[in-house]
Amino acid sequence: MRMIRPAILMAAMLGLLTCAARADTVPEFKGNDTGGIISNGLIGQTDVRALAIDHCARYGKVVKFLGSQNYYGGYVSFACRWVPYGASDRPLRVRY
Repeated sequence: MRMIRPAILMAAMLGLLTCAARADTVPEFKGNDTGGIISNGLIGQTDVRALAIDHCARYGKVVKFLGSQNYYGGYVSFACRWVPYGASDRPLRVRY
């Protein structure tokens, strides 16, 4: 009986420690059919404009950039909009 209580406490502490270790991972690019965010860390590595255009073209939409946080840990946000009226073609998908 005396060993059960400390064992339960240790198991709970171990569970809390392992969950907190995975809580700080943040993706550099995340989005869905309505828009998304791109980490500022990708600005020097890839063409973020082409990345956003390609993402929205998968859904048959065009991209509109909404804002940029120009500091460490910031994001560039964008929205995916429907193709404007009068445009007869679907958006092109960027391929390299």
